[in-house]
Amino acid sequence: MNDDDAASTAAAESDAAVPTAHRRVLAGYAATVFVSSALLLVLEIVAGRLVAPYVGVSLYTWTSIIGVILAGLSLGNWLGGLWADNGATGRSVGWVLAAGGLYCLLSLAMLNPLGAAVQAQGLTLLSASFTFAAVLFFVPAALIGIVTPLLTTLALRLDPRAGHVVGRMHALAAIGSIVGTFAAGWWLVQSVGTRAVVLGTGVALLALGAPFLRRSARPAQALLLIAVLAAGLLASLRGGLVSSCDRESAYFCIRVVERPDLAPPGLARGLVLDHLLHGINHMAEPDLLLAPYVHGLDELAHAHFLGAYDDGLDWFFAGGGAYSQPRALQALSPASRITVAELDPRVTLTAAESLGLQPAGMTIEHRDARLALADSARRFDVIVGDVFHDVAIPYHLVTREFAELVRARLAPDGLYLMNVVDTFPDPRLIKAIVKTLRTEFRHVDIWMDQVPEDPRVTFIVSAGNGPRLPKTVPARRGFQRAWSRMTEDIMAYGTPPADLPLLTDDYAPVERLIAGLLLGEDG
Repeated sequence: MNDDDAASTAAAESDAAVPTAHRRVLAGYAATVFVSSALLLVLEIVAGRLVAPYVGVSLYTWTSIIGVILAGLSLGNWLGGLWADNGATGRSVGWVLAAGGLYCLLSLAMLNPLGAAVQAQGLTLLSASFTFAAVLFFVPAALIGIVTPLLTTLALRLDPRAGHVVGRMHALAAIGSIVGTFAAGWWLVQSVGTRAVVLGTGVALLALGAPFLRRSARPAQALLLIAVLAAGLLASLRGGLVSSCDRESAYFCIRVVERPDLAPPGLARGLVLDHLLHGINHMAEPDLLLAPYVHGLDELAHAHFLGAYDDGLDWFFAGGGAYSQPRALQALSPASRITVAELDPRVTLTAAESLGLQPAGMTIEHRDARLALADSARRFDVIVGDVFHDVAIPYHLVTREFAELVRARLAPDGLYLMNVVDTFPDPRLIKAIVKTLRTEFRHVDIWMDQVPEDPRVTFIVSAGNGPRLPKTVPARRGFQRAWSRMTEDIMAYGTPPADLPLLTDDYAPVERLIAGLLLGEDG
């Protein structure tokens, strides 16, 4: 008999040596590791959406969430190993899972007060996102982290095959994490809502721990039941079970808000995605553009094309949002052909239901704007970039490669317009975008309607290879505004463009360039 045959025979004999009763217990341990790991990743995915209405979603937010949950999991793994070596039992697992479920219920009660406190303190994005993640998710991550090493140790007392047991438990934890990730991201969040997911996770953890506690003393079981009921009641009373969103999609927490400061109630409504106002529509006058930057986009296009604007142009909008400008075009230039690429179909549905959008007559594609533009065989007179992920533009829509695509899809005298949030008077992202667009366009300009009091500004950038727009463009209609070409002044002030990167698909550090906005230094 060779060494391989001997090893196979020993493994078979060892497997046969595990009693049937023990195999059932081991299967229960394995299932618990799988499900608890899945639930932890459900919480991690939900965390980003849960905090979005308070601090938005950005690279910094996700870094805080992932880092905090990994820290909690690491601490839990260490504590679980120590506890396992010091007399932990299956009942210990039950109490850990019950505590994790209880904390999930309490986190719903804490969410709104915590959000109000964080906003009242005026914390930076880093501090606010870390606070949310630490308070809401560190404890359940640590508690769930205890489960795998504890149950692995208990399993080794029933099955002598150390490698087999340890490998199986680690594999099940990893597979459970994968299942939890896809279940939350692809199905749960957009089907039942974040708060319901957190509530369900808490209940699932309690149910998962119940078999381990069935032999606990009745007073202990009664105490746990009372604690669960109290946590659920507290969450309900604090509004933790009521979503702050009108509708949740795969991408956003969507809300429609009244803006009585701009028009009588019912006439001006704004679209809020996560925590950011993305547009304001006048319900009775669709051609009245309330937001200065949207008004400016329309006036710059009119100034560029003059009479051809009224006769009808071919427009492509990267981003729909509140559909303020496409909606206005239907009234101002009925002959225009309008194509909108809006990633989120529920945003379009909300705009149609609550913001006065009349989709008939438009071509609306629910897909990424860059892909929609690349697949189009047409040439457009105007391409408008109005896409935001929080206050940042998705990086793939500001690169040299995208600028090449825009130039290829524009008519020879066409105009590319985009609005960008940055800081004044030294907007580093704006300068990098201008530097990048100049590789494809002869005229690239920066526009402002006034000198701002707040350092956070929504700029307009125009680009084209036709005639250059005049120095000043006054409003022909609506509010008395005028947009001034500020290109030379802004590019000459502060950070030299030579010190800023040319944005490419390989390197476009959008978050770093607007770090002052995201981290609270500039508004």
